Amino acid sequence: MGLALKDTETHSYADYLHWADNHYEIIDGEAYFMAPAPNLEHQDVAGEVYRQIANALAGKQCRVFMAPIDVRLTQQIDASNENINTVVQPDVLVVCDKNKLDRRGIKGAPDWILEVLSPSTASHDQIKKRDLYEREGVREYWLIHPIDRVLTIYRLQGKEFAKADIVELAGETAIIALDNIIIQWDDLLTRLPQEEDPYENMRVL
Repeated sequence: MGLALKDTETHSYADYLHWADNHYEIIDGEAYFMAPAPNLEHQDVAGEVYRQIANALAGKQCRVFMAPIDVRLTQQIDASNENINTVVQPDVLVVCDKNKLDRRGIKGAPDWILEVLSPSTASHDQIKKRDLYEREGVREYWLIHPIDRVLTIYRLQGKEFAKADIVELAGETAIIALDNIIIQWDDLLTRLPQEEDPYENMRVL
């Protein structure tokens, strides 16, 4: 199920700054209502990945951030608010170019992005945002399904994402775009709920 649109108007980041309720992301001028507050497993995944990356990046130039933070995606660093028509809030992201940081957040493509999937955002993150991040030059894009315990990884080759790597959320995984920072999964997995078995209540004891 896709996220609902705010309206049929075309919006800019300048419009976004004047909205009393900023529970929206704008992609190519279309404002999408963001999902309600994330559930516990969503918070566990995003928080744990953020913590591990923050520890690995201590003392280094690259910086890790966690939602909510505005990422204005534009190819022009000097673009005005009126000329920016895309602003998103990835769950976790890393930026290595300090020129992309300002007081309002990020202006330009992060090097690495993580989105944690939920039923309300899955198609939006897997299709709309995947295409957006590819177009804007995000070097590596991760999508995690915490219940299925599956990690999908897109890595930029030239101007396009290569075929996705789909792996089990287990053991450890390297973030290639960040000089092989390693994310460990085992401790996190002990806190995630198990996938429900639809036939559990049908079995004969």
